[in-house]
Amino acid sequence: METAIYKRILLKLSGESLMGNKGYGIDSEVVNKMAQDILAVHKLGVEIGIVIGGGNIFRGLAASENGMDRVTADHMGMLATVINSLALQNSLEKLGILTRVQTAIKMEQIAEPFIKRRASRHLEKKRIVIFAGGTGNPYFTTDTAAVLRAIEINADVIIKGTRVDGVYDSDPEKNKSAFRFETISHLDVINKGLNVMDTTAITLSMDNSLPIIVFDMNTEGNLKRLILGEKIGTKVK
Repeated sequence: METAIYKRILLKLSGESLMGNKGYGIDSEVVNKMAQDILAVHKLGVEIGIVIGGGNIFRGLAASENGMDRVTADHMGMLATVINSLALQNSLEKLGILTRVQTAIKMEQIAEPFIKRRASRHLEKKRIVIFAGGTGNPYFTTDTAAVLRAIEINADVIIKGTRVDGVYDSDPEKNKSAFRFETISHLDVINKGLNVMDTTAITLSMDNSLPIIVFDMNTEGNLKRLILGEKIGTKVK
């Protein structure tokens, strides 16, 4: 019998991962494949919270660098994460998984407001909860939102799905001799300036002794193998 090593996880997905090879927007085929991978973990009895970025639709920081007011740009980025969250919810519910989207900014017609106790209750009932809208505040990334929500729901681990298979000492897409870490400390991530999550997110994770696993989400079945205890990706602890 397959046994998960984690009871409750926070899965962090980038918005870019939803667009596949399109270059912009949402590729429904990619989202459906993600939903299948999440379903496989859900069947193991794991309680799953999810945070998705919005970079496939709008990047607040990039827009502010081009002259847009930062607060306005970040609010637009938060709305992009809601669009992505609804898309994933749709794919998950087509597979028969009860799913709730909770937003940091109130928009009751399409999603619940984030309430910690309600989120925990959904998870206990084996509903998947997708946390949208970032933290609800400008100047904070969805990485920080993911760590914050993970702490609030008492997740065992943050699992960050990327397009590379772990944390490297340099960009593996540009440097073929880049070294991949199997494990690394939060402090070393900060000191080495490694691109795992932003400094606020890493520091918040470190202060709360919350491990982060970075892995390749694009390889089918990787998420389930990771949850079953296989050494996939890089563990930051």
